[in-house]
Amino acid sequence: MDNNVSEFISKQEKWSHELQLLREMVLSCGLEETFKWRAPCYTIKGKNVVILGAFKDFCCLSFFKGVLLKDSEGILKQQGENTQSGRIVPFTDTAEIHRLKPVIKAYVFEAIEVEKSGQKVEFNTPDELELPDELEVAFQQDAEFQNAFQSLTPGRQKGYMLFFSGAKQSATRTSRIEKYRSRIFDGKGLHDCVCGHSKKMPSCDGSHKYL
Repeated sequence: MDNNVSEFISKQEKWSHELQLLREMVLSCGLEETFKWRAPCYTIKGKNVVILGAFKDFCCLSFFKGVLLKDSEGILKQQGENTQSGRIVPFTDTAEIHRLKPVIKAYVFEAIEVEKSGQKVEFNTPDELELPDELEVAFQQDAEFQNAFQSLTPGRQKGYMLFFSGAKQSATRTSRIEKYRSRIFDGKGLHDCVCGHSKKMPSCDGSHKYL
């Protein structure tokens, strides 16, 4: 078990018992535990399978490639109308988790097989660029951020995805996403002017350097 995950769960005022149950459940499926994107993440041979989330109204088990699961029990939810790959199972009490334990484990095993098979999600993105895992997680954690990103022009979306994906380390990709979050909410592209003084609007001409 990862100590960062233990600390994360112990600090949860509302969902600590539910998250601990989900943690034990996914670990019993043979997944490896790590701490990514400020959340407990579970992998198979380094590939992301599921991640735990804690929100105001619910906690959840989120499947990175949930859209590829059969969902025979109809429990998977799309978090935000623009979410393409991830699907969540939300919970509000421990009884609900206990009741669905066999189903949840079956879904986790199916997700493991999906990852082992190398199946890919067909993302609807500019020029069919693959969405970075870190950006998909950011979307799962903040539907408003996803809507803001999807509202950008295809060219602006492409610019950000190339920039985010260009970083070799996951931590750097996450840092870039967080750094440009406010710019995306403002509807600005990677190289758009944000100071309002550019003479080549909407592009930045470096005028901000002389303010």
